[in-house]
Amino acid sequence: MRLIACVILLAACGGSEADRLGIGAQCSNTDECDGSTMQVCLTQFAGGYCGLQGCTHDTDCVEDSACIAHTDGQHYCFRTCVDKVDCNANRDVNNESNCSSNTTFVDGANGRKACIPPSSGI
Repeated sequence: MRLIACVILLAACGGSEADRLGIGAQCSNTDECDGSTMQVCLTQFAGGYCGLQGCTHDTDCVEDSACIAHTDGQHYCFRTCVDKVDCNANRDVNNESNCSSNTTFVDGANGRKACIPPSSGI
């Protein structure tokens, strides 16, 4: 019964497990990301990006996120999306992410997209 109440509450708020944990959230350092899930702040993105570090497959990521091979040679769980609105629950308008298929999914894209903010230029 408690599980049903949690699912209903999460759905009513329009959030997902990825949003609740702040995957894809804006950050300026790792301390601003959810430390209980080994998230790190990827500062090469405008506004930073909280990504769950160390995934090897999508099964290592929470609902509405996927394992992405990043250009730094590491794998991170990134927020998945259907449209841009899915990407910005935890970001301000100046640092919005885009919903993009132009990324490398570890387990294959399978028609999915991920939330990717613009590069910070550093």
